[in-house]
Amino acid sequence: MNDPSDQGIPKDLFTVKELERYAEILMWGVETARQKTFKPDDTILIQAHMAAMPLARIIHKMILQRGMHPIFKLNMPSDMEEDFYSFANDSQLSFVAPGKKEIMQQINGSITVRAPEALTHLEKIEPERLNTRMLSHNFLKQIMNQRHREKKSSWTLCAYPSFAHARHANLSIQAYADKIKKACYLEHSQALTVWKDLYEQILDIKKWLLDLNIDQIHIESKNMDLRLSIGEHRKWLGLSGRNIPSFEVFTSPDWRSVNGTYFSDQPAFRSGNYIKDIRLIFKKGRVIEATAEVGEPFLKKRLQTDSGSSQVGEFSLTDKRFSKIDCYMADILYDENFGGEHGNCHIALGAAFDNAYNENALHLSREKRIALGFNDSAIHWDIVNTEPKMVTATLISGKKMVIYDDGQFRH
Repeated sequence: MNDPSDQGIPKDLFTVKELERYAEILMWGVETARQKTFKPDDTILIQAHMAAMPLARIIHKMILQRGMHPIFKLNMPSDMEEDFYSFANDSQLSFVAPGKKEIMQQINGSITVRAPEALTHLEKIEPERLNTRMLSHNFLKQIMNQRHREKKSSWTLCAYPSFAHARHANLSIQAYADKIKKACYLEHSQALTVWKDLYEQILDIKKWLLDLNIDQIHIESKNMDLRLSIGEHRKWLGLSGRNIPSFEVFTSPDWRSVNGTYFSDQPAFRSGNYIKDIRLIFKKGRVIEATAEVGEPFLKKRLQTDSGSSQVGEFSLTDKRFSKIDCYMADILYDENFGGEHGNCHIALGAAFDNAYNENALHLSREKRIALGFNDSAIHWDIVNTEPKMVTATLISGKKMVIYDDGQFRH
């Protein structure tokens, strides 16, 4: 299933003012995520697809105007990516280009603007080939994570309309752009102020959840019955600036505690593959049964990526009061933040977040990660459930209380 080219995307999807607001929010996001103010001569990496150039250009200009150094990298077009995975030998799949490591070791921030030309262009590629590439480059992610913990760097990402996303979401390209405007509050004259207010509101919910001293979580919906323990030395995360938009509140649970059935009613695109209606059964923290209506072979291969890829690294809830995302967008950045009528929850298979540790993440050694049940993996795959659901917490005190119902927190 090939997607149409994004050549010819209209140039007037956004006004200049809306793009400037978008860029300003992204600059705020990456600086907020870093938890340290940028200064002149800092270096910011911009990564973008060709279709996203109208926004990338304004970000580039804004970085220059603030006295910093932009580095621009064009993301590989989908047809070239398909050629790469089709024809590369094992050595080429594992090859790390000179300079990649050095850039990750020196940049102070990264802004990624996604607008891929295709979403299913790699569906005929053997998943093992995709895994080989991912595993060989995983050390770059580890460098970035370490620099984030040291407050030397961070990142944010966003989406720009593409024909591929619009087609799979059953929207026109202009309607897709309008959904982005709504979700990111770009039509609001004080959009950045809105985001700063959201930051404070979500901060209040995170504090409330932390103060509850939750031991266990029970998630129930029509197709789901899942239990997990938050784990020791955890905190709740959300709206850090690392994604725009972002409304979810999440943590990294003790992966060993996950038991029961999880169901994703929301289709997903992963590594150029389409997967629909994922059902996972967990026992003692690991997936023991995995099915999907579409894409099951890819799902099962991805679960075999490494020892942690069949274990949970994240549990998340999104409050519909914050999220204006009201339809499927065929982009996990938006779909994991779906608000709609019932909000959403999602889990992520794979890597946990070190910053869910409630002390200095620099002190979270490998031994301590293992002891506390922080999952480790090269993958991090969010799978989303938008069904009506009830989430019940069992507190350390033994008290039970509903913390999330009808798409919103009981706070």
